Amino acid sequence: MTPPTLGNTTPGRELKRRFLFLGLAMVGGLFILAMQLYRLQLIRGEEYAAKSVANFVKEVRLRADRGVIKDVRGTILVDSRPSFDAFLTPAFCTQCFEQVIPRLAELLTLDADQRQKVEDQVRAARRNAPFQPIPVRVDLTRDELDRLNARRDLLDGVEVVPVPHRNYRAGTVLSHVLGYMNEINQDELERLNADGAKYALGDYIGRRGLERYFESQLRGVDGVRKEVVNARGQTIEELNDMLGENSVVPPAAGGNVVLSLDMRLQEAAEQAFPGVAGAVVAIDVNTGFIRALVSRPGFDPNLLTGRITPAQLASLAKDPLQPMINRVAANHYSPGSTFKVVSALAAYKSGLFRPETVVNCPGGYTLGGHTWRCHKDSGHGPVTGRQAMQYSCNTWFYKVADTLGLDPIADMGKSLGLGSPTGIGVLAEVPGIMPSTEYHDRLSPGGYSKGMALNSAVGQGDDNVTPLQLALVYASLANGGTLYKPQLVQRIEDLDGRVIEAFQPQGVRKVDINPVHLKAVIDSLMAVVNEPGGTAYRQRLKDIKVAGKTGTAQVVTLGAVRLKTHQMEFFSRHHAWLASFAPAEDPEIAVVVLNEHGGLGGSDAAPTGMAVIQKYFDLKAQDAVSPPPRANQPYTPTLPPAPDLDSALLFRGAVSADIVD
Repeated sequence: MTPPTLGNTTPGRELKRRFLFLGLAMVGGLFILAMQLYRLQLIRGEEYAAKSVANFVKEVRLRADRGVIKDVRGTILVDSRPSFDAFLTPAFCTQCFEQVIPRLAELLTLDADQRQKVEDQVRAARRNAPFQPIPVRVDLTRDELDRLNARRDLLDGVEVVPVPHRNYRAGTVLSHVLGYMNEINQDELERLNADGAKYALGDYIGRRGLERYFESQLRGVDGVRKEVVNARGQTIEELNDMLGENSVVPPAAGGNVVLSLDMRLQEAAEQAFPGVAGAVVAIDVNTGFIRALVSRPGFDPNLLTGRITPAQLASLAKDPLQPMINRVAANHYSPGSTFKVVSALAAYKSGLFRPETVVNCPGGYTLGGHTWRCHKDSGHGPVTGRQAMQYSCNTWFYKVADTLGLDPIADMGKSLGLGSPTGIGVLAEVPGIMPSTEYHDRLSPGGYSKGMALNSAVGQGDDNVTPLQLALVYASLANGGTLYKPQLVQRIEDLDGRVIEAFQPQGVRKVDINPVHLKAVIDSLMAVVNEPGGTAYRQRLKDIKVAGKTGTAQVVTLGAVRLKTHQMEFFSRHHAWLASFAPAEDPEIAVVVLNEHGGLGGSDAAPTGMAVIQKYFDLKAQDAVSPPPRANQPYTPTLPPAPDLDSALLFRGAVSADIVD
């Protein structure tokens, strides 16, 4: 037997070492397994239990009823109608790309882009939110609904969900006020949900007007119902009882928005307005609440809220009349002679002019080497300030501008709110322009010159106002000098008619106007309508004394030969204005009419304003003896179609030579 050599190990010792290592490895493995079981069952047990439950318990969203929009008497202008949307849930969609999406594309006639969008959303959702339903088609037609129901067994993960769809009962009428809705985008989804909202992919959100401004009040709070489902997402009714009584959280309906508008007066304004483009504003002079508001042309919010085609969108974008622009507040215009009340107040405030101050009008006013024309080529002869307003003589106001310069006129206009947003909020608005010497020095080539003041004094040049601003100016004159913030909404109600929030009149400021000067201006405005020679005399009302001013704002420079309206290309025609309030002795309502490219103020705007004023007081008398109507009656449109551009181009009207402003 060979003795062991120094440094060598025996076979038994080597075997013991291997058993030791193996035992340690087994102990280590058991320890790791125990730690993992501890983590899964104790530390994260609730999390994984919830995930496992989610594999067979589905949360069905119960959509809250969106609040309705009503007029001041409770007539429903906007509500929701029943509709169905198709959704696809990636977690329940087996063979999604191979079979389900191709079948959906065939049943719903999805084009290549629409199909690709669904596929991309499914891929993204499988990574991030596999149980989040993806909208495939909203507002299914009856045929689409029937086709989907007939093939439900072949469409794993697809469900048809009843979803209320917005219904704008007035069509294009009030479209800029009401707004519309469309699908929320990803950026909005992330931003709003980060602030605590609970929107989901495919939700619709308010765009423009009341739908946007009162989105949070109208929307309400969605509820939820838990259901037991199988691997294909189909409900297992017999197991739903296992979920208990807390399986349903009911939704809370949104609030109802009650407007200050009276739809009866709105219809009267729509019918009386002859223009294809323009605006009508009727406002309570003592509160700032708007009673009627026309912006023409309008758009159909039902179309924009629904399944609008690219061709329809392109048609809206290319329309030369730009129906998406709200002409009441989001577009500004030269006010023409309606601005002369501002120049008159500035003149009287200066102390250099009085209502009795006489200026001779030979048919124009010469300054330097240029003559500014009056609308009456033969001239008005010697006229006082009162007569200048009555006849709309430009020359008297040219003299004011030459004497005072531009800044006193600009200061008066700014104090009445011109050149600044009104703060209406609900509508997008532009500030308009009330030019001053600083304005022209900054923006006009060569800086300010005296002739710019002459243009501004008669509402031309760089003067630009919105119809809403002009209505507030005349409302301020009517109520003694208080400038109000305009408002369209009187209150927010809950589903049962209880008031959630009521809106009170908001005065912006008291305008610094000498009462004597104000009385003189109102007296001259009464002469415009109620005395022979006044530019609105032929449109006067029999039983209501109206104070007002017509205006004809030039769009292009006048040539040597004056053309009648029908002889001019449409977009070169003058803008026709009327700004007014009534009754002159104790004013209640101010009405402004802008007939864009409509012709002349006396013939193409004044009749509309007078018709709206007459209707206002007719309704007031009617309501004094008639019981109020039952609230929540749906509005039924009765208006004829609004005139279009073709009818304007065919206009063949003629204007009497003595009614030109």
